[in-house]
Amino acid sequence: MKIDRLLAITMLLLNRKRISAKELAERFEVSLRTIYRDVETISQAGLPITSFSGAEGGYEMMDSYRLDRQMLTLDELQAIIIALRGVKATLSDQVIGRLLDKVGALMAKSEHSLTETRSRELLIDINPWSNGNEDKEKLALLRQAIQQSQMIHFAYISSDGADSVRACEPAAVVLKGYIWYLYGYCLLRDDFRIFRLSRIRDLTLDEQHFDKREIDLDGLQFETMTSTSNYPMVTVQLRFQPSAKARVYDYFSPSSITAEKEGTLLVTSTQPDEPWLYRMLLEYGEEVKVLAPAAVAKRLVEKAENIIRMYKPY
Repeated sequence: MKIDRLLAITMLLLNRKRISAKELAERFEVSLRTIYRDVETISQAGLPITSFSGAEGGYEMMDSYRLDRQMLTLDELQAIIIALRGVKATLSDQVIGRLLDKVGALMAKSEHSLTETRSRELLIDINPWSNGNEDKEKLALLRQAIQQSQMIHFAYISSDGADSVRACEPAAVVLKGYIWYLYGYCLLRDDFRIFRLSRIRDLTLDEQHFDKREIDLDGLQFETMTSTSNYPMVTVQLRFQPSAKARVYDYFSPSSITAEKEGTLLVTSTQPDEPWLYRMLLEYGEEVKVLAPAAVAKRLVEKAENIIRMYKPY
């Protein structure tokens, strides 16, 4: 629609120092003549557009001109832009891109350079270290399925390594910590389930649509519900060597850590008594000793002995 194009051109002019008619024509897939008419229409509406000729020519909005931003301060606008850029980098969402243009248009051009400086001072990047493009493709399909109430099918690997094929009514995608999850109604389990995005394979959308069910996402324990709901909790006491200090503070809360005179770290923490706990402890190797309870220490010794038996010929 013409009105949408006029608004988009206005936003670009408010956000860019100078933009050529050719670039505008290519962006909106219209002719140069159409762009000339659009710019003339915007000018007649009272917006101060200046045109420049030559190789570096194009259109500019007067530097001091901005849209009325009413109650939003410059700091608040900068916070919105920083957050939106972080989300856009992960979701590659055109809607967010257009929203960024509109938010940017609420600032005078003289304020843009300060915003760029602030953006470099605080960078939000929620992309995973690996599988970035794969996760983006999954997220795009899942969001489409949720918005259009489409059934989805996928292969899934559970926390214990079991393979299954699921049919699901997707309800929401959630970023918890640094991990993406799908929350939806699983037809195999006949109940709501949480699926870790990295374990979803062969995701496809079904032409079948469903009626949305009522959901309550408040207070969901994503980490617990995905892998630990069937395991009892156990309070462990661990002594870590100084070489593990950085990783200890990365995972455990400071209130659970006590620095000892020898440089070792004493950690008291309540964890689910499940396979993940022992995998985590084994990752530390000689850098950790389980002080209590004895049952956890004994089980860890058994797992270490099993590993030794695997390498006995060596």
